[in-house]
Amino acid sequence: MSVTARATDAADDTEAAAAPTVAPREFPTNAGGLCQKGWTSASLLGSPARLTTPLVRNASGTLRPASWDTALDLVARRLREIRATSGPDATAVFGGGGLTNEKAYLLGKFARVALGTSQIDYNGRFCMSSAAAAGVRAFGLDRGLPFPLTDLADADAVLLVGANPAETMPPFVQHLRAARAAGGLVVIDPRRTPTAEQANLHLRPAPGTDLALALGILHAAAADGLLNRSYVDKRTIGFDEMWRTVAAWWPERVERVTGVAAADQRRVAAVLTGARNAYVLTARGTEQHADGTNTVSAWINLALALGLPGTPGSGFGCLTGQGNGQGGREHGQKADQLPGYRRIDDPAARAHVANVWGVPADSLPGPGRSAYELLDALGTATGPRALLVFGSNVVVSAPRAAHVADRLAALDLLVVADIVLSETAALADVVFPVTQWAEEDGTMTSLEGRVLLRRRAVNPPEGVRSDLDVLAGLATRLDRSATDFPTDPETVFTELRAASRGGPADYSGVSYDRLRAGEALYWPVPAEDHPGSPRMFLDRFAHPDGRARFVPVDHTGPAESPDPDFPLYATTGRVLQHYQSGAQTRNVAELVDAVPESYVEVHPDTAARAGLAEGDLARITSRRGAATARVRCVPSLRPDVVFLPFHFAGEQRANLLTNPALDPTSRMPEFKVCAVRIAQAEPKKTTVEEVG
Repeated sequence: MSVTARATDAADDTEAAAAPTVAPREFPTNAGGLCQKGWTSASLLGSPARLTTPLVRNASGTLRPASWDTALDLVARRLREIRATSGPDATAVFGGGGLTNEKAYLLGKFARVALGTSQIDYNGRFCMSSAAAAGVRAFGLDRGLPFPLTDLADADAVLLVGANPAETMPPFVQHLRAARAAGGLVVIDPRRTPTAEQANLHLRPAPGTDLALALGILHAAAADGLLNRSYVDKRTIGFDEMWRTVAAWWPERVERVTGVAAADQRRVAAVLTGARNAYVLTARGTEQHADGTNTVSAWINLALALGLPGTPGSGFGCLTGQGNGQGGREHGQKADQLPGYRRIDDPAARAHVANVWGVPADSLPGPGRSAYELLDALGTATGPRALLVFGSNVVVSAPRAAHVADRLAALDLLVVADIVLSETAALADVVFPVTQWAEEDGTMTSLEGRVLLRRRAVNPPEGVRSDLDVLAGLATRLDRSATDFPTDPETVFTELRAASRGGPADYSGVSYDRLRAGEALYWPVPAEDHPGSPRMFLDRFAHPDGRARFVPVDHTGPAESPDPDFPLYATTGRVLQHYQSGAQTRNVAELVDAVPESYVEVHPDTAARAGLAEGDLARITSRRGAATARVRCVPSLRPDVVFLPFHFAGEQRANLLTNPALDPTSRMPEFKVCAVRIAQAEPKKTTVEEVG
């Protein structure tokens, strides 16, 4: 998290040409706090790693500087040729959950109108898609937190499942103080993370068994008479069908599957039901599984059975994982969605958005491939031959990463827009240098559904343009009108408002003027005089009958379990100093000094059996590949688990190991568990191979 700052309006044209001044102000979600990534983020603005001119790969295979017109003309010409010979779906777009709402919106419009392709998805599919799918089927609507984050400060009990905010968003942790003081902070994680260190109770299930644990806790609550039957009867449907599965998962059976003591399962049920205000919160550790949607549904079932969602002072929520994780999934860069969180296969939604865009509804393509399926299809006989990437570094962040790099190499055209030469950009045929957070206006939507206006604080380096400029430059070269692809963020947002009107994520009542005036607007905001919706579901859920749905789910376990050849579970995650694929943070000296290379956490006994000691270089191998990392012996870790952060490149990529098995509903890959073995790394004969 970073401090939200507001830039003053320019008083005249002369001042408008210069960077506006920035005045700090208190903001409730972080109360002025910054994490290490936040207080070092400005160093990247003037970093020598910044891209400041387009790059085009020449005949000898080298990326060389080129003019903007040369680069844009080349890309447009190649896109035309590929579409002419192979059809519109031979072109594809891959976006990012860190893009502003305006960029995400225009990216989706560009794909479907300028390219006419259905082949668009984004890296949020790797982050929050399972929680979104589970939220929609339970509540009829997905918003990460359907209540302000500050409500957590009054909680007596908070259950955090697969979440480590002490490292991923440290200012968040201050809102957990009351729960901890009341003895009600419970953390579920296979590792004893910095968040788990602060918990009153830490449960360590085997990776891939969270769903069984949720069933056991719900069973314990029911057996002890702790369910909120009045709430269940009045506000939900489907309890009896759901219970037929839960009835078979008594805590002692769950203990054999998960390793979590039956007594601790009963203790969690008692903590949640004994609290005046209680919350259940999930994150990536719950979602990034081949059964992630069902796993999140199991925790939602627990929350519903206890009467938490839609109850003042209590609730269920999901912690988002990227800078615009909520807004990025609402406005059309997802394969199955149109702006306003509308379904792309809904005729009424298609007609509404097509009218805003001024195109026939039947000209809009249908749903495309999900993120990994899109990457897996690149360069194949039936897959895209060209890919445009905005705000993502898939060579590091995608599962089965070596295979993804091979698929990128098979393309006829790879185009990347980025601020630095990421590992993905290094493979591109054309690279566009684009603005970053402090150099542009735009809106973001927080994990609590609040729309925030981020104002430009400094001018971008000469030669750098915004992503909106890139899209407009390509669209006009593809014979679209310049008015259809504006470059002014406020103009784009005005169109976004119209496109979202009447949709689940209705921004039509949000305006830059209201945001500049300091209004706290949580979507939906269906009219300009509407105050917004900070707390959802207090009267009814978003299903037509107003009731939430219990969803019957059962434990099936991970797609890949340890065996004699690969006897350990590997799980991946983040560290305090780095962010996402590390493309940005690995260019910040202070952060690199703190964590310069990848590491693997191993229980000391497990390390000893592999002939490894603290500081040794280990080779971790799965069925998909091998990664190298420095050994850290961690006595609190389960002996059957190793952990690797996923922020590093080359042979240190954790995602060389991970399993692309997909959740059948959300199409989320199984990042959080795969079977591996660990051994001493072979002596180096050559330098570490770098991507690019």
